[in-house]
Amino acid sequence: MNHEKHEIHEKKSEGLVPGLRFPEFREAGEWKIDILKNISPSIFDGTHQTPKYIESGIPFFSVENIVSGNKNKFISREDYLVATSKNKPEKGDILITRIGNIGYSVVINWDYEFSIYVTLAVVKKSVNFNSNFLNCYFQSKRYQVELHSKSLLNAVPCKINMDELRKTEVLLPTEKEQQKIADCLSSLDELITAEAQKIDTLKAHKKGLMQQLFPAEGETVPGLRFPEFRDAGEWEVKQLIDVSDKKTKWSFIGGPFGSNLKSSDYVADGIRIIQLQNIGDAEFFDDYKIFTSEEKADELLANNIYPGEIILSKMGDPVGRACLIPYKHARYVMCSDGIRLVVDEKAYSKYFIYTLINSIQFRALVEKTATGSTRKRIGLDDLKNLPMVVPKPEEQQKIADCLSSLDELITAEAQKLDTLKAHKKGLMQGLFPSADEVGV
Repeated sequence: MNHEKHEIHEKKSEGLVPGLRFPEFREAGEWKIDILKNISPSIFDGTHQTPKYIESGIPFFSVENIVSGNKNKFISREDYLVATSKNKPEKGDILITRIGNIGYSVVINWDYEFSIYVTLAVVKKSVNFNSNFLNCYFQSKRYQVELHSKSLLNAVPCKINMDELRKTEVLLPTEKEQQKIADCLSSLDELITAEAQKIDTLKAHKKGLMQQLFPAEGETVPGLRFPEFRDAGEWEVKQLIDVSDKKTKWSFIGGPFGSNLKSSDYVADGIRIIQLQNIGDAEFFDDYKIFTSEEKADELLANNIYPGEIILSKMGDPVGRACLIPYKHARYVMCSDGIRLVVDEKAYSKYFIYTLINSIQFRALVEKTATGSTRKRIGLDDLKNLPMVVPKPEEQQKIADCLSSLDELITAEAQKLDTLKAHKKGLMQGLFPSADEVGV
């Protein structure tokens, strides 16, 4: 269903009614206030027993699986029967996270058997509500404020007790209005899902292309080569340190010792510190923002890093991942586990080197060299001596142009996805009564 075909009437909120309402419900009156336990026949959490995971079997979901949508944990049928002996989630029920990232929900729309951990709760389906509507309502600002007001915010991790969850307030319009809202938002969800799948397809294509465009481990010629370079000979073996710009001071250097940049050095605004959480796998994550003073940044000048440069991570997951520094600030300070790399761009394509660092082939070398069992770590000296094979500059640039064009497509699709999500968020703020109204 195309969400653009829905006509929505805008009006001022009067009591417990939304700011945006479909024409046929303009005179339908206020929404009904109730609490969750009164509208659902049963609300229960998952098993409290620590599961024994096996390689394949019956899917077992915790918060991470529901948020990411992955089925990567499995248990035996015997453990499944124990976990579901009293209560079993079924198609049409709603799963909601109650420990950690609380308040994320999803309607069960699959038919296969599965069980859940204590971090999740189940709201059983009922004739009292439309499951798709209630799932959307759970994501509204009003309900999120309500849920978090009843949670144990000081608990680590954050959690909401089952009794408090059952007492959370919900607002319900008529059955027909619930259906109309659910249809409108689900049509947007379909667009969002399709866009996300398009991005995943592009990323998978790029990953497969990189495997062919770079030589396999121990090889010096790639499996796939542009026609003009098929007779160009073998690629040359270098060490990572060889590609750094020797004319730039501190062109290959790690972050400061932890004792040199402490939490007491943080300020509300100033020079941005790049944390480990900001360094994604070929992606800079902008959500984590802390700052230090200009004086402190000057004191740590050797550990400053600048827009367009490459930063690598000494620690997993995965270890050795790299991203480019964004052009949002004039300079940054690295955290202790960051590594600055300034590429000699007269001899090498920066984007080629950056992509090669994030390739499966080079990543495998980093993993082998890294130490640690639970969380891998690699030292600066070990990293700089790792071998990498590179072609002549012309071939580097050709590969860089090919892969960067794919990156541009991925970025453009990601922006479309963000726009759709923002549109849905804004629409939900209008389609559900405000969090500022009575009862919150």
